[in-house]
Parts: sequence; structure tokens; C-alpha cells
Amino acid sequence: MRRITGWVLAGTLCLAASGCATVGERAGAAEAAARSFGRALTASDGVRMCGVLAPATREELEAEAPCGQALAALRLPPAPGPAERVDVYGAQARVVFARDSVFLTSFPDGWKVTAAGCIPRQGRPYHCELKGD
Repeated sequence: MRRITGWVLAGTLCLAASGCATVGERAGAAEAAARSFGRALTASDGVRMCGVLAPATREELEAEAPCGQALAALRLPPAPGPAERVDVYGAQARVVFARDSVFLTSFPDGWKVTAAGCIPRQGRPYHCELKGD
């Protein structure tokens, strides 16, 4: 009975924590979302660019102008090459490319970009061209 209870508890925790996806699967999905955002930027596809933004990021961006127009005005790097590193911490991820880092949050409908155009600064937080609260 204890063994069954333990498996049920472990299964419940797995479902609650991550939908039972492995860290590798979650990292792959986060990287795919970051790449999709980069490809949409390169193609100037405002619908796709704005569709992959986290709600707070999109809201902050649209305070100045419509989403696609506001994104076009930012100095974001073009579509990234291969990811150098993908870090997943629960519902947060960082995808590091050669010229950019993209931060994402996991939502029920997938990973969404919370910040992009981010460069590290020694001893200080990243500086990001695109960010939300």
C-alpha cells in the first residue's frame, strides 16, 4: 500500500510541477519559442512576433505603439544562430545565443518571451531592449 501511495504522490507532483515533461523537453520547447520569435523578427511578421510575447511584455510594449510597430522600432538582433545554452528553472527559461539572450515564461499554451535583446553586464542585471514587468 505504501508503494502505491508513493507512486500516486510522485505522479501528482509530476503533473503539478511540469506536466511530466523532462527538463530536456522543456528546454527544447523554450529554445523553439525563442527561435520562432527570432524568425518572426527577421520576416517582420508582426502577428507571429506579438503572438509569442508574454502578456505583461506585450502590454508594456503596446503602451507606446501597436505591438508590431513598437517591436520594429526596437534594436533587436536578427534571427539567432544555434543556442549556446538553454537554462530552465521551473516556469522560467533563458536561451543564450551568440548576440542575444532571450528570457521566457511557461504558460498553459506554451513558452512566451518576457525579454529579448538582452546582453549581460558585469555585476549588474542584463540590459534588455524588450522587457515586461
